[in-house]
Amino acid sequence: MTATLIDGTAIAAKVRAQVAADVEAMFAMTGKRPGLATVLVGDNPASHAYVKSKRKASAEAGIESFGNELPATASQEEVESLVAGLNANPEVHGILVQLPLPDHLDEEKVLNKISIDKDVDGFHPVNIGRLSMKGRKPSFVPCTPAGCMMLLKEAGAQFKGANAVVLGRSNIVGLPMAMLLLHSDCTVTICHSRTKDLPALCREADILIAAVGRPLMVKRDWIKPGACVIDVGINRVDDNTKKSGYRLVGDVDFDDVKDVAGAITPVPGGVGPMTIAMLLRNTTNSARATYHLQE
Repeated sequence: MTATLIDGTAIAAKVRAQVAADVEAMFAMTGKRPGLATVLVGDNPASHAYVKSKRKASAEAGIESFGNELPATASQEEVESLVAGLNANPEVHGILVQLPLPDHLDEEKVLNKISIDKDVDGFHPVNIGRLSMKGRKPSFVPCTPAGCMMLLKEAGAQFKGANAVVLGRSNIVGLPMAMLLLHSDCTVTICHSRTKDLPALCREADILIAAVGRPLMVKRDWIKPGACVIDVGINRVDDNTKKSGYRLVGDVDFDDVKDVAGAITPVPGGVGPMTIAMLLRNTTNSARATYHLQE
């Protein structure tokens, strides 16, 4: 049996098409468009590439884009002052601070400065706190975990009573992912570098989320037959057959696992496109709330 491929590119395209339609409807009603501001500090090539792709996707959806770049030498005060100005700008409905920040900056303080009503990345401690509690609803859910949940639903994953294993405990993916699965009535195990007998725990998973940043770590004998596998990892490995000299792989050894899993995301073309799609949706929802429009 070969696993069903969960096509993140196709699913993200549907989300983006709906966002574009919503944006045009909003413009027709209010004369306004959602606005997404990006804050980029320093010259990290990967960060520049990510921000460029997000601004391009915004333009394609009809969302106004406000690019803000600071040098790597920017002070804490300069970064926080920039965020404060974006909070006060009524044309900006979402603020995205591209991580990681240079080492001399306090990332938590910068994220805390973002207005909770414009925290479209969902990283503000209040939003994460609400996500972690029963009976609370965050203003925004972090984009990658939200995208993973949509992929699982599209794949027909059964949540109630399912054993879900999350590999990784980062604030960006692992922890909020675990909370979303818990709220969907899964029994959740969070694994990390100190977890004992990791393969045995993974073999119990009906739903497996791999988000540790270790290329091809998850092998065939880690997978419960028929499990739904979501691979969040994106890693470069050397490949002399490629013009670039490398290829992109996930945390899951796709070729080894595909004949055991019931459904699996590819890398690339799985989770990655969903992250940007959910960012656009969060930004549009923020603008809806600003203009008192129903979802």
